[in-house]
Amino acid sequence: MKVMKISIFLSMLIFVGCSVGGVSDNDIGLRKSSLFSEDSAIKAYDYNLKAAGESTLIDRAFENAPPMIPHNLDDMLPITKENNSCTSCHLPDIAEAVNATPMPKSHFYSFRENVDLKGAMDESRFNCVACHATQVNAQPLVGNKFMPNFREADSNKKSNLLDVLNEGVN
Repeated sequence: MKVMKISIFLSMLIFVGCSVGGVSDNDIGLRKSSLFSEDSAIKAYDYNLKAAGESTLIDRAFENAPPMIPHNLDDMLPITKENNSCTSCHLPDIAEAVNATPMPKSHFYSFRENVDLKGAMDESRFNCVACHATQVNAQPLVGNKFMPNFREADSNKKSNLLDVLNEGVN
């Protein structure tokens, strides 16, 4: 009975605290406008319109971060298991010939089954844009003083995730 009274009191306290002098809907999001207004929600950003092969590689945000996509994706979407334009350039056997970034070893390894797929791409990785985002020319919404610390000089350009995960295992 005492526990029930305490839980009722706490529930009422939370309810009153949330409803009295609360936060305005203009103060909740990063866009600094009403959440109920879509007028300022979507802005026209300057996406990189360069075709694949014409763009400049963007450094990774931190070690083993998925790299940003530096080229236009207009003719490459939607990405499905049956139709994945990304693999036509980024599979390791092809990438060097077309001067593209090759998919790392981790994309050919099943972390669910702990198995090397011997060159076959893990089926759970077909939707490239789930991790890789296109670069946009926009100012950050909030300040950021983060400075990445790469262990190897070229870690800002390539992934060594599988090696890092296996450190000390063997």
